[in-house]
Amino acid sequence: MILEERDYHVHPGRMGDFLNAYGTLGLDIQKRFLGEFVGHFVSEIGELNHVVALWRYESMADREVRRARMLAHEPWQDYLAAIKGMIQSQQTRILVPTTLSPMR
Repeated sequence: MILEERDYHVHPGRMGDFLNAYGTLGLDIQKRFLGEFVGHFVSEIGELNHVVALWRYESMADREVRRARMLAHEPWQDYLAAIKGMIQSQQTRILVPTTLSPMR
């Protein structure tokens, strides 16, 4: 099992637009194609204008297959066009549970 953490730094003043576009155009597509949706979060303290999405996959191979299918889906491309210019930067991390984690 792995978790994918996707951290988007949204341009100041665009958070509402980004969340609206994701909620109406992006999230349902991702739920259809990707692994288990763990959650979607924003930062309130510290570095602001961040949105973090967490997805659970069985393995890196599972993730690769699922993301490839999603990227080939035409409505996903429409979503990407809708958010163009809203994201300042993005970081993606793959988190692997330790033996102490209940998510093993």
